[in-house]
Amino acid sequence: MKYQSFVDSFSKVKEFPLPGKKAQLLAAPLNRIREMPPESVYLKVAKQAAVLLYCYPKGGQMHLSLIKRTEYEGVHSGQISFPGGKKEKSDRSLQHTAVRECNEELGTHINGKRQLISLTPLYIPPSNFLVTPFLAYESFYPKFSPDLREVAIHIEIPLFKILELEIEQHRLEPSLGKEIQVPCFTYQNHFIWGATAMILSEFKVFLELLRSN
Repeated sequence: MKYQSFVDSFSKVKEFPLPGKKAQLLAAPLNRIREMPPESVYLKVAKQAAVLLYCYPKGGQMHLSLIKRTEYEGVHSGQISFPGGKKEKSDRSLQHTAVRECNEELGTHINGKRQLISLTPLYIPPSNFLVTPFLAYESFYPKFSPDLREVAIHIEIPLFKILELEIEQHRLEPSLGKEIQVPCFTYQNHFIWGATAMILSEFKVFLELLRSN
């Protein structure tokens, strides 16, 4: 997908409802579905976080940034994710959180004053975070300088490749040693699963809707 086609598609974005939780659940692990409490419960107790779906042209095609997190003592250690993190007291809004985190993790300089497109918030039971995804895009290739303390690999995936992704089943062994099978997307031997796959699933369906209209 080229930049102008992308922009033309998103000029119609307000005409289409978000695919929402139905699209997210296409990539949800079974245990995630079982653990999901009612919305009326988690909205009262969840911590707030935000991630950024950052798109830009590279080699004539629009790309999206993902990161592989470094290994650390935490639930999401070593996983593929979008740039993002928890809302700090100093953040003016969740959009500000998403932009700040992306700037810090990828060394970018995104203008945080423009209004960004918001996708469907997603609750993550293991970490008790309600994550709001935002979409930002540029007309140029950004300068990246990833923070090596947080980012092990910066992954750039063309949007047309996202449209080609299919949900697969992948076996993984969590820290407790019990092997489980989870739905995932695979790109260049990277397994994208969990909350990231669920958000990516909604974005993929959203791109399909925009492209077909």
